[in-house]
Amino acid sequence: MPTRRFSLLIFAAIGFFLTLFAPRSVLSDPYKLRRGVEADLPQVLGLIQELAVYEKAPEAVTNTLAAMERDGFGPAPIFSFFVLENDAAEIIGLALFYTAYSTWKGRMLYLEDLVVTEAARRGGFGRLLFDAVVAEARATGAVRMKWQVLDWNEPAIGFYKKLGANIESEWLNGNLDEEQLDRYVVAPAANAAALLASSSL
Repeated sequence: MPTRRFSLLIFAAIGFFLTLFAPRSVLSDPYKLRRGVEADLPQVLGLIQELAVYEKAPEAVTNTLAAMERDGFGPAPIFSFFVLENDAAEIIGLALFYTAYSTWKGRMLYLEDLVVTEAARRGGFGRLLFDAVVAEARATGAVRMKWQVLDWNEPAIGFYKKLGANIESEWLNGNLDEEQLDRYVVAPAANAAALLASSSL
């Protein structure tokens, strides 16, 4: 009988410590990870704006709900996303991604935004969302997954390094914003080729 009681105590202790140190994503039954739908977009845009504030560029978000509805759920969708929601149906986390292509490697998945609302950070939710995108990359046959992180965002850099990711420093980003695109003088032959290609879609 003492041996049996001791064994029960050992199993109870193991159960306690497994519960205590288990990832939040396993413990948190009220939270649900799922693929995003069109009705999520107002909250998704709110999270994107929250991320812009965190990245010290709140004025940089010029995207609109109408544009996201068209680009994500129109005739030719160009992005997808996963969301994490709580039991009040509030979206507290987002991972938005799309298919890209590497001429050196082939099909890849680009993670555009990974964001967890401030009140829910440090709960394991970022890892859960990142895992969902990795699973999507595997399921769609991607051979590479890419994303960006600001050089001053040490918590994010540490997070990605802990996952075993490579953080590159030798590449510089090139961009043309909307105004620069409008001002850019395109060669007539290039413009004709682009118009012909778009009309055949």
